[in-house]
Amino acid sequence: MPALEATDVYLTITWLGVVTHRREIEIETEPRKRLQLDWDGVVGAAHRGRTRASDSRVLQQHPRGTDIINVRQLSIVSQEEIDQIARDMGLAQFNPQWLGATMVVSGCRDFSHIPPSSRLQAQQGTTLVVDMQNHPCHQVGMTIERDLPGQGKSFKAHAKGKRGVTAWVERHGDLALGDVLRLHCPVQRAWQADGQARLL
Repeated sequence: MPALEATDVYLTITWLGVVTHRREIEIETEPRKRLQLDWDGVVGAAHRGRTRASDSRVLQQHPRGTDIINVRQLSIVSQEEIDQIARDMGLAQFNPQWLGATMVVSGCRDFSHIPPSSRLQAQQGTTLVVDMQNHPCHQVGMTIERDLPGQGKSFKAHAKGKRGVTAWVERHGDLALGDVLRLHCPVQRAWQADGQARLL
């Protein structure tokens, strides 16, 4: 039996972007029509690299600033979840640039909850490994607040469980608008502890 199984879920890339700076307050992505990916992530991106300094997300595992493998080379969100966030916030439209995302895909309503270690593979072979769900951060809210005063503060509450996933490059290559990614998921049962099945 294979460790990963191809599913019938196909995701279309509807938006691409690159974060070219690291700012303490705001985060914003510059739109692109195509991305070049290598082992360090997205060429030209501020968050590229095989390693990164550990931060608040992994303080239970590593002291802050420890050099660890970079499994957050890309941030991927779904159009369906962005649209839901916009509706919940009372916005007519949600600008993907606010999210600091690398990619927006359509075709999966519950995208933020696809299993960790799933693969997103393009027809030409470019493959991304999903690390885990991405959690809403205050920087996105501050970016929205800059453009829409009074609207950004509610972002974190409305985006919980809908912020997409982070991923890293398993097989390098290019990705372009309109490319289709097939979802491949790990083959395993639900995790158990003390004889009780637990779904995280």
